[in-house]
Amino acid sequence: MTPRVRASLEWVAVHAFAVAATLFFVLPFVFVALTALMTDQQSLSRDLWPNPFQWHNLVDVWQTPGFGTWWRNTLVYAAAGTVLTVVSSVPVAYALAHFRFRGRRLAMMMVIATMMLPPQVVIIPMYLVWAKQLHLSGTLWPLIIPLAFGDAYSIFLLRQFLVTVPREYLDAAKVDGAGELQVLLRVVLPMIKPAIAAVALFQFFYCWNDYFGPQIYTSENPGAWTLSYGLGTFKSAHHTNWNLTMAATLLVMAPVIALFFMAQRAFIEGVTLTGVKG
Repeated sequence: MTPRVRASLEWVAVHAFAVAATLFFVLPFVFVALTALMTDQQSLSRDLWPNPFQWHNLVDVWQTPGFGTWWRNTLVYAAAGTVLTVVSSVPVAYALAHFRFRGRRLAMMMVIATMMLPPQVVIIPMYLVWAKQLHLSGTLWPLIIPLAFGDAYSIFLLRQFLVTVPREYLDAAKVDGAGELQVLLRVVLPMIKPAIAAVALFQFFYCWNDYFGPQIYTSENPGAWTLSYGLGTFKSAHHTNWNLTMAATLLVMAPVIALFFMAQRAFIEGVTLTGVKG
């Protein structure tokens, strides 16, 4: 076998695998989208293509009582949670990356240990605090307020990126009279935009898809339900209408898919660079 033939076969094999992997991930989304546009009878049949396309299914789902409220609550939870996480995690990550103080390694170990702690372990005492002491059950506050105190995973990712920032830039700014806060805001933040974008997207996706938290804290109040929890009740109410269920699923997935593709470059760059140095 000549080198040219070998190279051609390798090219075909690699691209065939890439096409197969792409179809493996894309086909489920295609199935959801096509089923969402079928009639009730078609969604229960073997038909793979809507005939005719039922675009009003999306409108019917959106006009379902409560769906708009779930969408608004999810947007508030995701947006507020993302902003609070970034604002609270950046200073902590900066301190762990560039400050020298006693107990710094222990603090970093505690951050990593927190990442390994499942939320289910502390849910009972946390629920007692929010529900019995602060009387905030049935609202989104128990989900949003804790994010104002940092997130271990976000702190870890930002710290990994911050240690790659040359110390000379920080020292030069301090020589010019800048304080630590000015160095952080004017020098460090512009240099870590990719990492911030990655952390923000991770947190936004987490909040948007969070089911466990809303189930614990908002289940007693339908007015505070999010899309992830409301979608479960919608599916139970329309378990024979797979077209409407898929239409609701499509409306839940569409914003995060669109956001990912719009911020894909920053997201991939940030994830790549946060793992360059330990």
